[in-house]
Amino acid sequence: MASLSSPIVIVGSLADEHVLAVQAGLIELGHKPLIFDALGFPGNLPISMSQDGDAITIRGQNVGHPAAVYVRSLYQDPVAYGVDVEDEMKDDWRRTLMAFRESSTLLTSILYRWEHLGVPMFNPPSAQINITKPYQLALLAEAGLPVPDTLWSNNPAAVKTFCEHEERIYKPVTGGAATLKVSREDLTNERLRKLASAPVTFQEWLPGDDIRVYIIDGRVVCSLRIVSDAIDFRQNEQHIEVIKLPTEIERQCLTAMEVIGLRFTGLDLKADIQGQYKILELNPSAMFLGFEQWAEVDICRPLCEAIIKHAIRKKW
Repeated sequence: MASLSSPIVIVGSLADEHVLAVQAGLIELGHKPLIFDALGFPGNLPISMSQDGDAITIRGQNVGHPAAVYVRSLYQDPVAYGVDVEDEMKDDWRRTLMAFRESSTLLTSILYRWEHLGVPMFNPPSAQINITKPYQLALLAEAGLPVPDTLWSNNPAAVKTFCEHEERIYKPVTGGAATLKVSREDLTNERLRKLASAPVTFQEWLPGDDIRVYIIDGRVVCSLRIVSDAIDFRQNEQHIEVIKLPTEIERQCLTAMEVIGLRFTGLDLKADIQGQYKILELNPSAMFLGFEQWAEVDICRPLCEAIIKHAIRKKW
């Protein structure tokens, strides 16, 4: 087994079960990772940096050149998964938001430094801009990949035009709420006035199968069909089964991953009324434990093997 001169780093929290799973997987393969507890920053995680690109110290340990990095989450948003600052927001929301801004800037800078130094990252911060869904779908469409007809808007007139004669769904631009079907009531002036609060995603209704494709390091690890009666399958799964996608669809998925610039993703597909699969999104830090349990597949081990492979290749 090849030894590493610097540690593999997991950016996440030990309160996150996916961090624990990747940690255990790496240890099983002979490499104990360093946990970069972003959820504990700044209160419980001392970090120091200087102007030198590799001068990064976390909890007293120099980690300027990690062997490789798995980024689960920076947790640097008051509404991010795992973050609970309700009391702080009630006490002083402005100060709390400013603290998040300062912390996020420093933590993000560390990831960018690592990427600039050539550290293998799952996934690199430079790909994060490609993850914003309106931009991501535009990149995929530009590459000639099939994506759903979509409108992002806070303009009632544009929404009415888009939704009047076709079946549509709506959902948040970023996430945090369920996907619902557009009803006649949704197109009333009273409802559409709510768009003044925030833009919304409106999209063609795709009645076909929900498919999750896990891709690691340019290889399709598994494709899963999710059986659900709900428009939004999340937490409404009835059954998940392993399937084999047609070669051309797999090729499209691999191309999509290359376009977005990811090493690891859970890519979501859904079929339209003609049965053509369209790409909904690529997740940069896809959850996988639930899918492993439902479908009896192994996603964590191939992920850990890929991280180690790149860590060994990139010896400092």
